Amino acid sequence: MKKILMILLMILVCVSCAKKEEPIDDTLSIKDYPTIHETEFGGVYIEITIDDFNELGFSFGDSVDVEFSNGYKLEDIPYYNGYYVEAGEPLLVGYPGYDYIKAAINYGDDLWDTGKLYASTTNNLWLQAALDEHCTATVRLHEKAKYLAIQGARDIHYYDERERYDSDTVFANFRSIKMGKIKENILYRSASPCDNSHNRAHYVDSLISNAKVNGILDLADDEDKIEGYIEKEDFGSPYFLSLYENGKVFPIALSMNYLSDVFAEKIAQGFIMLMTVEGPYLVHCTEGKDRTGFVCMLIEALCGASYQEIADDYMLTYANYYDITKEKEPDKYQIILQQNLDAMLKYLIDDDKVDFKTVDLSSCARSYLIKAGMEKTQIDAFIARICE
Repeated sequence: MKKILMILLMILVCVSCAKKEEPIDDTLSIKDYPTIHETEFGGVYIEITIDDFNELGFSFGDSVDVEFSNGYKLEDIPYYNGYYVEAGEPLLVGYPGYDYIKAAINYGDDLWDTGKLYASTTNNLWLQAALDEHCTATVRLHEKAKYLAIQGARDIHYYDERERYDSDTVFANFRSIKMGKIKENILYRSASPCDNSHNRAHYVDSLISNAKVNGILDLADDEDKIEGYIEKEDFGSPYFLSLYENGKVFPIALSMNYLSDVFAEKIAQGFIMLMTVEGPYLVHCTEGKDRTGFVCMLIEALCGASYQEIADDYMLTYANYYDITKEKEPDKYQIILQQNLDAMLKYLIDDDKVDFKTVDLSSCARSYLIKAGMEKTQIDAFIARICE
C-alpha cells in the first residue's frame, strides 16, 4: 500500500513539475487562412471577417505578427480599423466595409495595370513577399494594446445614411475650390458620382448637374469599373452618364501610393486629358478624401494657394465626414493634418531644408508635374483653364 501511495505521489509531483515548466501560452492566433490578392490598392486579404477575427480576442490597437506560408513575415505591426500608419509602413487593417481583415502597406501599390504587374515598386506587399494565390497566412498576437493610444486618437468612422448629415453637400463631400488664382465655380471636388457603394452617388450627380460640371477627372476607376456601376440596379446618375457617354469623364484609376512615379504620371496624363474639354471640372475618387485630397492639394499649390488655404480645404473633408474640426477635436485635427496633408506636402517639396508651410508651393507643384511627364506649355495651358 505504501508503495502504491509513493508511486501516486511521484506521478503527482511529475505532473506538477511539468505544468510549472510549460510556459503559459495566452497568445491569440489564426493559422493557415487563405489569402486573396487585393489588386486595387495592393494589399492581401486574409479570409476571416473583421467581426470573427475580433470575436477571437483581437482588438484594434493590438500589435500582431503576420506570417505567410512562403515564409514572408510582418512582425510587430499594428492592427487598426483605419490606415493610421505613416506612408510606406505596414499594418493589419479591419476597415469598415471590408469583407476581411487585410495586410497592407499604407499608400502602397502593386501598380496592377490591365493585367500587368510593375515589379519595380518597393511598396508592394504582394510582390515584395513573392506571394501567390495559394499562399496562406497566420496571424499571432504580438502584444496586447501596444498601439491602443494611436488607435484611440485616430479612430474615426462615418455613416452612409443621408439623414445623419446636415445637407446634401456635406453628405456628398461636395464643394467648389476657390483659393489662390483659381476661378470661382470652375473646380469642384466630391465623393463619387458613379460608385454608389456609400449611397452618395445620386446626391453628387444632382449637385454636379446644378454646377454644370462639364469634365470629370475620376481618380478611382477605369472604364470597366464605370461600366460595372452603370449596369447595377441602384445606378441613378443620369448627368454623370451623359458626360461619360460624351467622352467627358477621364478615369485614371489611381492607386493609394502617392510615393510612386506611376501615381504622378497618371495625374499628369489626367490633367492633359481634362483640359481637352471646357470647365467647370470635378475631381473625385470614392470618398473624395485621400486621392482627391492629394490631387486637389497639387492643383491648389500649382495655382498659388497658401499652406493654410490648402490645409483648411483638406480638413473640411474630415469635418464633413467625421465632424472633426480644430475647435471640437483639436488633437485629432492636428494628428490627421500632420500625418496626412503635411506628409504629402513634404513629399511634394522633397527638400528637408525648407519650411513646407512657407516655401513656394507653386514652383514645387510645377516641378512635380514636369518630372511626371507634363511639358511646361501643357502646365501653362492647364493653369489657364482654371485660373484667373
